[in-house]
Amino acid sequence: MYESYMEFAAETVYLAGRLTLGYFQTDLRPDFKEDDTPVTVADKKAEELIRTRIEKKYPGHAVMGEEFGSSDHTDKSHCWHVDPIDGTKAFIRGVPLYGVLLGLEIEGKVEVGAAYFPALDEMVIAATGHGCWLNGRRARVSAVSDIGRAVAAFTDAGSFEEYGRGQAWARIKKAVWVRAGWGDAYGHCLVATGRAEIMLDPVVNVWDCAPFPPILAEAGGYFGDWSGKNTIYANEALSVNSGLLSCVLSMISG
Repeated sequence: MYESYMEFAAETVYLAGRLTLGYFQTDLRPDFKEDDTPVTVADKKAEELIRTRIEKKYPGHAVMGEEFGSSDHTDKSHCWHVDPIDGTKAFIRGVPLYGVLLGLEIEGKVEVGAAYFPALDEMVIAATGHGCWLNGRRARVSAVSDIGRAVAAFTDAGSFEEYGRGQAWARIKKAVWVRAGWGDAYGHCLVATGRAEIMLDPVVNVWDCAPFPPILAEAGGYFGDWSGKNTIYANEALSVNSGLLSCVLSMISG
């Protein structure tokens, strides 16, 4: 049902990702937004490419992007959420874990997701009913059910205290086997592909989340807020495999 959307999303993030590589590990100087997050010419050009492709292929669909906001289109039932570079801080420091994200929300539910990591040449794509795929191979969450053997990913260790999640993080940090930073979108994809068990984001925007509901669901895992609700609108995000979901939610709640 969603196969054509999935193929379009994969092609689009791939092309945008290849564009970003022309700026990666160069002497690129970022600007800083009002919220003190960096933005570069690569972010803007990648989003322009994605928007142009969507407007040409699906001219009635709405678009919401990190850099250029919301388009005013008639078909509000279909909305593409665009993050041209997720992990801009990694990007500007030459760390290859940044990604290009695209998700299609239909009638209030994200049905299609694509995440491409250009410097790694890794593509994770999914659509409801069509599975989750890593570079053409079926992807599944891990079977780890012992939190003492779990890998927990995160982006910035200081963000947990900053956003009132310090105690929850302390409990999880103490319980797991490995704690891996520089997470961003890549952390969520690590969970979907069985290379980590938990990814915790105490603060996110919608475009940071958009691809992951179908990616995690089709991989057999969970994506949503920290209380167990499947949503991209909670300003926080959690990915976890099915075997540890109840344990992690209990540890978060204390």
